[in-house]
Amino acid sequence: MDAYYFNEEHQLFRQSIRDFLKKEALPNIEQWEKEGRTPRAFWQKFGEMGYLGLNFPEKYGGLDLDFFYSVILIEEISKCFSGGFAILPMVQSYMSTPYILHHGSEALKQKYLPDAIAGKKVASIAISEPGAGSDAMNIQTKAIKSGDHYVVNGSKTFITNAYYGDFLIAVVKTDPEAGANGISLLVIDNKSEGVSMRKLNKLGWHCSDTAEINFDDVKVPAENLIGDEGMGFYYLMGGLQLERLVAAVGAFAGCESALQYSLQYMSERKAFGRSINKFQVLRHRIAQMASEIEANKYFTYHCCKLHQEGAYVVKECSMAKLLGTELANKVATECLQFFGGYGYMEDYKMARFFRDSRIGTIGGGTSEVMREIIAKMVIDGQEYDEA
Repeated sequence: MDAYYFNEEHQLFRQSIRDFLKKEALPNIEQWEKEGRTPRAFWQKFGEMGYLGLNFPEKYGGLDLDFFYSVILIEEISKCFSGGFAILPMVQSYMSTPYILHHGSEALKQKYLPDAIAGKKVASIAISEPGAGSDAMNIQTKAIKSGDHYVVNGSKTFITNAYYGDFLIAVVKTDPEAGANGISLLVIDNKSEGVSMRKLNKLGWHCSDTAEINFDDVKVPAENLIGDEGMGFYYLMGGLQLERLVAAVGAFAGCESALQYSLQYMSERKAFGRSINKFQVLRHRIAQMASEIEANKYFTYHCCKLHQEGAYVVKECSMAKLLGTELANKVATECLQFFGGYGYMEDYKMARFFRDSRIGTIGGGTSEVMREIIAKMVIDGQEYDEA
């Protein structure tokens, strides 16, 4: 089946990223988890290899490759048993900078994309607020035009890559009375006067940074507006499809690695005189999970192919994200159970997978929001058009 989606060049690329991760990342992840961050020097190496610009044009330092190279990248970083490690390139390349690429001015592209693709600067996407998460229309952060700049006031929370990052794509209200038509996207440099941050202490994703941000009369140049004023909500709805697709790929890849890790343990662990992979009740659980992972994987590949072909697939991406992240929670629980008491120990990677997978059904739109989007399309006949 893989040959339908991946050619020989894809497979060579997969081996190259595996070799890179084996040498540069896997020996260090335990330490990075303890330190609470992945060093910037690593991401510069990552950028030098071209891994942060796979689908970006060559004029900005990218490789201009097809989307299935990104699928391979996401799969491989998601198999490192560290969601905190995997999330930085996901946010950098698929959740934040694409807004600049697809909707920003040429000046914005030249200013931010080359350094982001090279790993010299770290980007984030700032949507959630203390009173608005999946309900993006309810954001309260305001950006009021004043001459040649905007004055930004408000706050954001749960923003990945922000604390140690360099710039963010902020979702703001430029016309508080206009509803969805009053929302815009601004690029804000993290060191701008009036920007303050607090690093949050998370259940999982320990080697990534997540911050609460406050904007206090922050002056942002008017040229940092992405696209047209008042179009931010519609840009965001388009960008979230890619974000959810990336989450779905990471989810099934993490499930695959968790299952393989469990199978290795079960073949070595003995109880009542035989390895525990010989007990029917456990074998049937494995069979069920393997079937669900495989089905989810190839549905997600189908969605990736539609995305590669330029289709705007809201329903399919929402389904893939919903099914994949819910399955990851199930697999994390089941696989930890196979390990017994050892699964509860931080010395075993399964404990970290259990913690890290839990955010999947929350970030990028909760499972409840995914179900409502799907229900509107399936039951009410709602259609969504690309901005």
